[in-house]
Amino acid sequence: TTTTSTRPSWTETWDALTTCRRSMAEFSGSSKLPYFCCSFQSFAVLPLHLAASYRRAQSMRSLLSAGADAEVKDRLGRTPLHLVIIDWPTIQTSSPKSTSKLRAAETCLRLLCEHGVNVNAQVRGHLCHQTALHLSVRYRAPSAVQILSSYGADVNAVDASGMTPLHMAAGTLLKDITASLIKLGADINKMQHSGNTPLHLAVVAMATKASKASEDDIRCVSELLQHGARPDLENKAGLSPLHQACSMGKEELLDLLLAHGADVNKRSEAGESCLFLFLNRRPNLRNHALLMKLLTLTSPLTLYNQDGCLPLTLTQPRFSKQRDQLLRLIQQPRTLQGICKRDIYLKCVGGRKEDLRKVLPESLFEFVFDHWAIQHISFQDGEHDSVQQRSCTSS
Repeated sequence: TTTTSTRPSWTETWDALTTCRRSMAEFSGSSKLPYFCCSFQSFAVLPLHLAASYRRAQSMRSLLSAGADAEVKDRLGRTPLHLVIIDWPTIQTSSPKSTSKLRAAETCLRLLCEHGVNVNAQVRGHLCHQTALHLSVRYRAPSAVQILSSYGADVNAVDASGMTPLHMAAGTLLKDITASLIKLGADINKMQHSGNTPLHLAVVAMATKASKASEDDIRCVSELLQHGARPDLENKAGLSPLHQACSMGKEELLDLLLAHGADVNKRSEAGESCLFLFLNRRPNLRNHALLMKLLTLTSPLTLYNQDGCLPLTLTQPRFSKQRDQLLRLIQQPRTLQGICKRDIYLKCVGGRKEDLRKVLPESLFEFVFDHWAIQHISFQDGEHDSVQQRSCTSS
């Protein structure tokens, strides 16, 4: 079954509006009625709103010259400025047609800005008090970000949930828009109402992707870190971006955050270490490499939180063998080799790692940065034993 769009074409609607305008002009004796409206399927449509939605720059000029109010809002609380952004063309190719649509949208946006519209006006409706700059991020319009900022748009404006445009860009891993907003002066460590910074949102977005993180995803997080995003800031849940990365079992994010100064031994507000948060989620148990890394880097090495509780997985009978192994491990004194490895890694995982590659023997470099075996602790064995036990019981 095919679905036909109920949205009228530009020509159909404009013809209807023109006919309406002429009728009204004949009735009133005036040919300049910029505020007339036409009802289409119960929606009141103002000509300037329609021209903005369809990127008709010449029509917008005529209406503005005739005295149309550029700040008037539709029933959803949107001004013509908002509508230009909401209907921003999606450019997937560099074809002449796509380029023409983009240029038309940019022309309409500049026209409104030059006319003196309030570039920081908020949508009063379902878009939660977002400004045109917020909408530029939502509808992935990087050139609109540049145009709006050049006319004084507030890059640190917040919506109803305290989100800035940078929060939105980082939370959707939009690398180019994130970089632009940072250059335009966005507050990189600003917290929204839940206490999350743009880095918190970027880490969660990257960690929860169903597919493997792309180079652009990594660059988006790196862009934030390189320009001063603090990896140890805690949100209102008491978690830092590093805590979130460990809780979700993302080694790539852990390495990236450690390279920019994150403290692997900082506990959450609830007194939980990165190792505790990692072990607290059962899906992480398949990531043996990250477990070994956290066991090596955590100091002092402990499995308990501040209330003396173990991670949830270690309280399950099927993992009793692994729990006992880990409890024995934390009681053993650290070897000098292990202490040196941990200290060198944490001090050099950032900018000095490549310098060390040039001076250290290859085997020693690999030991410090690539070798994480402590002893064989496999949680999959516990799962296998549990399955076997259930099988024997059922038989």
